[in-house]
Amino acid sequence: MATPSGAQLQSTAPAAKQEPQVAKKKTIPPIVSLAAGAVAGAVEASATYPFEFAKTRAQLSQKIAGGVSAPVSKNPLAVILQTARQDGVRAIYTGCSTLILGTAFKAGVRFLSFDTIRNLLADSNGVLSPARGILAGMVAGVVESVVAVTPTERIKTALIDDARSSATRRYNGGFHALRTIMAESGVKEVYRGLVSTTMKQAATSSTRMGSYNIIKEVVASRTNIKDTKNPALTFGMGATAGVITVYVTQPFDTIKTRAQGAKGASTMEALRDVLKDGGVRAFWRGSSMRLGRLILSGGIVFTVYENVAALLMATRTRSQAQ
Repeated sequence: MATPSGAQLQSTAPAAKQEPQVAKKKTIPPIVSLAAGAVAGAVEASATYPFEFAKTRAQLSQKIAGGVSAPVSKNPLAVILQTARQDGVRAIYTGCSTLILGTAFKAGVRFLSFDTIRNLLADSNGVLSPARGILAGMVAGVVESVVAVTPTERIKTALIDDARSSATRRYNGGFHALRTIMAESGVKEVYRGLVSTTMKQAATSSTRMGSYNIIKEVVASRTNIKDTKNPALTFGMGATAGVITVYVTQPFDTIKTRAQGAKGASTMEALRDVLKDGGVRAFWRGSSMRLGRLILSGGIVFTVYENVAALLMATRTRSQAQ
């Protein structure tokens, strides 16, 4: 009887079971999220602060001594130019240093929180569903509000409100305002407007991060554009997310600003003041100023973040390979 050859044995033996290859989920390290977010926040705040100043002025315009209404132009450039003529160019940047430091910190916290939750909720290919993207953005907004946003927004808003009256001006800068507020009313006063700020940040972050994530996934899946980190494309996606964010979340921003004025107010007091001043439409006061800022902000922050994160990841990969 002929003995089967080695080749025959090999051909008749059952094929070895191959383990299915599982796609490795692409995750962003926390230090990269924090650093890239902080850089993006600082660049965005520096570039767009005049629009933030004009928006805050418009939202505070009805709360002046004696209850007399002081009309403020809806054109952010008109507000900026009027302030520069009356008080000098430096006045446009009142509270700017506080906001830049605060924005760098809060953007770092926001992207760190969002990417951490994204890493947990994304599928094996690193894709985040629209609902999970909104959830991740909402949680990131709550975290950044408690950790960073409320104190810095309280100081910035108090500085801009205080600067409207040069005769009774009390604060000489961000740190002086912080010390004065804490000395007079304690740490809790620095967190004035926490509820309204957290509502605003949760809504803003979920809308902004969620809509950007949706737009990014749609662009990647329905077009031939493979490089969604292209600066021009990223700027356009971020700017679109900014437009959506403004009109969805403006009422939260208006209430937050009223609550954090120089005199301070509770969330319900701020809500009643807004309704008294101009009815429901008053909740969208300052939206054109905020629109100008968030179109630039959305474009800038996501463009800077994506590119800085990519640079840091490439540097990290090279260092690990050595």
